[in-house]
Amino acid sequence: MDVSDYLIDQSGKNWEALLIGWRDLLPSSFTVWFVNRFGDVIAVVDDGSVHLLDVGAGTFDRIASDREHFIEQIDNSESAHNWLAIPLVDQCVSAGLILGADRFYCYKIPPLLGGQYAIENVATISLEEHYSFLSDVWRQTRDLPERTPIRVIVR
Repeated sequence: MDVSDYLIDQSGKNWEALLIGWRDLLPSSFTVWFVNRFGDVIAVVDDGSVHLLDVGAGTFDRIASDREHFIEQIDNSESAHNWLAIPLVDQCVSAGLILGADRFYCYKIPPLLGGQYAIENVATISLEEHYSFLSDVWRQTRDLPERTPIRVIVR
């Protein structure tokens, strides 16, 4: 497996601006280390620990004590599959969903709203729209109890 097949090129991107909608969930200082093709950010915080911002689920969780520990963990296929969305990215590529410059795979219905991690629920979207939309959904739903019914109105 080549890890780069499951990551986007993050150079030249203004991560501070892209992630502004997630500032309430993120620490005040961190380094974007990797970004998977669904826009999930693998970040290193000031104490050196590695965290995953899962934008589809609206979570920011510690996944490794440091970069070395992350590298050891990524060799575990289950960790790699979860953190890099390997099976779903492979299905997207097989289905002909090709990412252009500055685009991500996105969930038509975010997992945060009960959407499935399935090829039928995947499309492509620009970086800016992806982070803005998902952070907006997260902010509007973060204080709701789990499984609260939500009515979505698209205008």
